[in-house]
Amino acid sequence: MTKQNITAPQRADHVGSYLRPSCLKEARAQYAEGRITAQQLEDVKHEAIRQLVKRQKEAGLRIISDGEYNRAYWHLDFMWGFDGVGHSKGGGVPFHGETAALDNTFLVGRIAPKPHHPFIDDFRFLRQFEEEGIRAKLTVPSPAQFFQQFLIPQNFLATRRIYPTNEELIDDVAHAYQDFIRQFYDAGGRILQFDDCTWGAVVGDAAELRYKAVGLALDTIKEQLLTVNNKALEGRPSDLTVTTHICRGNYHSTYFTSGPYDSVADYVFARENVDALYLEYDDERSGSFEALAKVSKDKKVVLGLITTKTPELEDKETIISRIREASQYIPLERLYLSPQCGFASCEIGNKLTEDEQWAKIALVQDIAREVWGERE
Repeated sequence: MTKQNITAPQRADHVGSYLRPSCLKEARAQYAEGRITAQQLEDVKHEAIRQLVKRQKEAGLRIISDGEYNRAYWHLDFMWGFDGVGHSKGGGVPFHGETAALDNTFLVGRIAPKPHHPFIDDFRFLRQFEEEGIRAKLTVPSPAQFFQQFLIPQNFLATRRIYPTNEELIDDVAHAYQDFIRQFYDAGGRILQFDDCTWGAVVGDAAELRYKAVGLALDTIKEQLLTVNNKALEGRPSDLTVTTHICRGNYHSTYFTSGPYDSVADYVFARENVDALYLEYDDERSGSFEALAKVSKDKKVVLGLITTKTPELEDKETIISRIREASQYIPLERLYLSPQCGFASCEIGNKLTEDEQWAKIALVQDIAREVWGERE
């Protein structure tokens, strides 16, 4: 099997981020204090990625990532790579029992692509480790996540000074992503994953009130989230696989919101133009599998049944039983398995050790072999 035959998802898969090793965390702190150079930090990062790739291959993963070692946040660093986006220290978002320390990220002008997004060089470094049967993927925040960032209450007035309407904002976000996708494809990228907390955020009880506070109706926002995601994908190459991962927040083993997929299934499950959905289903906060009946027949579904939030290993038979339950709504041949999210959506990471992280990956592999047989 050649690397050209490998695409996402795989029966035993992963979302993309991994716990940062202590050497990388220390190097970032030293760089921030001016004790090492940018090149020295880059050298530490590259060596850490080499070791991560080696570990992923040893674990039997066919799709590799760089663990998101190049960024502090799963979404914000990517946004900073475009013209019109500014940021400052000191932000925070309330999660369940903890405030997520996230940099303030806001508009300082119209959004536009730069000739060379910094994530492209990072991807080129990862891509050198592709080989027969191994393919690299890149994870970035979804266009909807980008769009939503500038509609949150603390950003809304500044955004309106630049974009009088959401439609104008959608057009510029979509254009910026189309350019990024072109850069990614030209760099040899063939598997792109959109990470998207917007759908998870709008299922929560407080979502309607959040948008009402800035004069926006929730149903309108859902349609616009779908529009910006699909508009960004217009004209994409036919051999580029685009998937999306949907969750309800993942910061230091905490979460942002709860709620079943039912109220967004008619949008993202039925109508978003992606090849596969990576879905959070690790506890009762995600609701039942019934919403899977809305998934269009051209999409695959990756069940995120193994949690990255706690170190305890799930019971294998329980997970297999849940896969069988989900197959009542999606044929088993269109189902896949992964952890519910990354292990370190932000640099702080979740509350488990690296050994416990790899035990979770091994469990995914073990269950996939039992459910679907030998690797395809």
